[in-house]
Amino acid sequence: MVAPRPLHDRALDNLRFIRQTMERAGSFTAVPGWGQVAVGVTALAAAFFASRHQTSELWLVIWLGEAIVALAIGGATMVRKAYAVSDPILSGPGRRFGLSFLPPMLVGGLLTVVLYRAALWSALPGTWLLLYGTGFVTGGAFSVRVVPVMGICFMLLGAVALLGPPAWGNWLMAAGFGGLHIVFGMIIARRYGG
Repeated sequence: MVAPRPLHDRALDNLRFIRQTMERAGSFTAVPGWGQVAVGVTALAAAFFASRHQTSELWLVIWLGEAIVALAIGGATMVRKAYAVSDPILSGPGRRFGLSFLPPMLVGGLLTVVLYRAALWSALPGTWLLLYGTGFVTGGAFSVRVVPVMGICFMLLGAVALLGPPAWGNWLMAAGFGGLHIVFGMIIARRYGG
């Protein structure tokens, strides 16, 4: 006859289960890992094409086009993942994630117009990377731990883009919107599902 497990071990297992259940209930887990990878690939393509054009206006058009493509990919894959894991986007943690992520994105859009009108092209990469990272840090407070870490990495690249030579801007955007999305997307896909 097998001796029963000690009460202490069973209690620790129960507490671990309760803690994990509460963490899942309080965090938005529908951040799409494979969607992030796809966004990263399209951003690398955008960086390549943007680097081959000499006018600032065309560079801006390429990156704004990439933002629209990324929004479509990210939105579609987030809805699909949320449906697959039964994690409603518009209630609870999903709503808090969105409400925290959206203000930095709106500020980024407003500052894009202001910097464009002032012909401060070199400030756009740093501004975009910083605010995008801020969105993931603030929204990530309601998501899995790796999301705010990704946001901090974007913010660091944004600071380098703002303080470094303007020629680095496009390549730092490739590293951020391309590389960071691919790396963190693979981590999210592996640890938290597609």
